[in-house]
Amino acid sequence: MEETARPLLRTGALGLLLILCAGLLDAEPLYVAGAAFLAVALGAAAWVLAGARGIHVTRTVGRRRALEEEAVPVEIRVTSPRPLPTGGVLDPLLPAPAPLATGRRLTCVRIEVRFARRGRKLLAPPRVAVRDPLGLMVRIVRGAPIATDEVLVLPRIEPVQAPGAGGDGSGSLQLGRRSSVAAEIELDGLRQAREGTSASRMYWPSLAKGGELLERRLRADSDTRPLVVLDPRAAASEEDLDAAVRAAASLAVHLAHAGGCALLIPGDRRPVVLDPGLVGWTHLHARLALVDGNVPPPVSGLAARRGPIVYVAARRLTRPPRALAHAPGGGRVLVVPAPIAGRRAAFTVAECIGYELSEARRGAAVA
Repeated sequence: MEETARPLLRTGALGLLLILCAGLLDAEPLYVAGAAFLAVALGAAAWVLAGARGIHVTRTVGRRRALEEEAVPVEIRVTSPRPLPTGGVLDPLLPAPAPLATGRRLTCVRIEVRFARRGRKLLAPPRVAVRDPLGLMVRIVRGAPIATDEVLVLPRIEPVQAPGAGGDGSGSLQLGRRSSVAAEIELDGLRQAREGTSASRMYWPSLAKGGELLERRLRADSDTRPLVVLDPRAAASEEDLDAAVRAAASLAVHLAHAGGCALLIPGDRRPVVLDPGLVGWTHLHARLALVDGNVPPPVSGLAARRGPIVYVAARRLTRPPRALAHAPGGGRVLVVPAPIAGRRAAFTVAECIGYELSEARRGAAVA
């Protein structure tokens, strides 16, 4: 429905033409018809202009963040100090204009919106189309510019399933079982011995030299955690890119719950560690929602990692990428949105397929 007054102007012009013809031809019946058309045009204009005055339209979005296909409640309210005229509520979220409650001072439209694709959704302000009963004139009343709403649609988290498993998420990816804290294996200096420290961590030479008893201070080796790498480049379609982002998000959550992992997103120089409590996941989830297909991940440091690597690619590969050629023996997993000929799938997740590339599985399995 668009703002227009052309039918009104044509009606008024027809009335004037009939009155002019009546005067030229001395045809008195035409005066009546002409006056009637003019009266209709003026009445319609008065109806619309008076009815549009004071109308206020607002929209309330129930959630600012939602998963793909998750229902978002939306309420649109149209108020007026006088009874509302005929017309309809226009909003990009509505499949068709919603009629105004003519004769009342309030119209409330409640809907549930679902967004199929991730990303930032900017919603144009709602509008109200006021028209006369004959449809001769339509006037658009717009909401305030500051009423523009934004919804961030997050990628869905889907289960990791073994080939042939049902839809109950019975399949799972296991890349070595580990605790939520990485194994302490690297020496980071000495410190004064604390009560209850095991004898294996004591630094006995300090006591033998007549000094105080010291203990070895060790630090966690985060490189042994499974690393999920997202490569969004060169996707064949937007659907493949979205599937790869969903797969990366799902695998990160799955491995974090299994004991902890790290996630490398394009634009980051270093991976972000996720523990079983998913501390910091909210921020990472929002960043995954905004990933595009132009920024490559920093893969130069993959060869130095000692833990398993799960490489999620948005493009349809026929062979493993170079980034995994020198990956460690702890595990190499490639996840792509299309099958690779000649290889047996290890698991599926979010419409993507995972392949184990390690010569020896060494703790990587699908259960």
